Amino acid sequence: MKRSNNRRNRHEPSRRNKKNPLKAAGIEKVDYKDTNTLRQFISDRHKIRSRRVTGLSPKQQREVATAVKNAREMALLPFTSR
Repeated sequence: MKRSNNRRNRHEPSRRNKKNPLKAAGIEKVDYKDTNTLRQFISDRHKIRSRRVTGLSPKQQREVATAVKNAREMALLPFTSR
């Protein structure tokens, strides 16, 4: 018996890639003091969003994560919300 072709192959991209928001804004270096930009990469529960959601490159995702963590330590961004 042959399976139907309704299912997509796991290795086929099912959707288009997200647009890179840092590249669109012309930002080359992520700064922890730029809280307005960093808020784009934080969920409503103040978790750092994944690469799959944000559309960043691996290097940019690491920079954003480090910048968010530094901004939290400097009290520019909250750790949690109540």
